[in-house]
Amino acid sequence: MADLCAVVLAAGEGQRLRPLTELLPKALCPVGNVPLLDLALARVAGFDLRGPADVAVNASYLGEQVVAHAGDRAHLSVEPDGPLGTSGGVGNLRDWIGGRGVLVANADAYLAGGDPGALLAGWDGETVRLLGQPVRDTSQPGLFSGHRFAGLSLLPWRRVRDLDATPAELVRTVWRPAEAAGELEVVPFDGVFIDTGTPHDYLAANLHAAGHNLVAGTVTGRCVRSVVGAGATVAGDVVDSVVWPGAVVAAGEHLDHAIRAGRHLTVAGR
Repeated sequence: MADLCAVVLAAGEGQRLRPLTELLPKALCPVGNVPLLDLALARVAGFDLRGPADVAVNASYLGEQVVAHAGDRAHLSVEPDGPLGTSGGVGNLRDWIGGRGVLVANADAYLAGGDPGALLAGWDGETVRLLGQPVRDTSQPGLFSGHRFAGLSLLPWRRVRDLDATPAELVRTVWRPAEAAGELEVVPFDGVFIDTGTPHDYLAANLHAAGHNLVAGTVTGRCVRSVVGAGATVAGDVVDSVVWPGAVVAAGEHLDHAIRAGRHLTVAGR
C-alpha cells in the first residue's frame, strides 16, 4: 500500500533483561541467532515495507548500537533524552509519517507461524487494529476482546497526527480511546507469540526458534535443545540454554535453562 509505512519500536532499555541489556539493547538481543530487530524488519517486509522511505526505527537506550545495526535499512529516529514510549516514539515521527497509516511493530515480540499479514486484509484505513492472541483466562487485565496484544498494531493517520513527542504509551493515547469509540478491531493470531521482556520468556523464544539444536559456533562438549551463537565455544554442557555469539562455556561447566554472554555472565532463564 502506497499510503502505509512502518515504525519498528527499538528504543527500550529492557530493564527486566538486565544484566544482558547492559551489553546489548533489547532490540539487538539474538533469538535463534538473529537479532530481534532483524526479525522485526523481516516481519514488516512481509507487508512489502522496506527501506528508509517506508520503514522507521527509533533508538534511545544504547542507541548508537541500534543506529549502527539498522544502517541504511530504515529511517532512524533517535530519542537522546530517554525512550519516549510507544506513543511518544510514533509522535516523534509524525513529519516522516506524513499522512500515512502506520504499522507499528514491537522489536521485542517473537512471532512464529500464523499469518501476521491478516492484520492488513480488508483494512479501511480508519479503524485501529491490533494483532491479538486469544487467552483462556479472559479475566486477566490488559486484554482486548479476550486477546492479549501480540506485537503489531495498525493505526490510521487520524489517530497519529495529534500524538505528541512526549513519553506516553499507545494503550493510553490510541488503543483504549479507539476501543471506547467502537473503532478498535482485534485480528486473531493463531501462531506462536512470545514477549521476550524477561529472561524466562527470552529463553523460551530462543528454544522455540532452535527446535532441537541451533549451532553456529564450535561445540566440543554436550549441546541439547540449545542455541549457540557464531564465534561461541562450548566445551562444557549446555541444556535448554542460549550461548550468545562469542561467548564461552568452559570444560566442566554445565548450563541448564540459562543464558551465557561473554565468558562468565550467566542469567537464569527458569
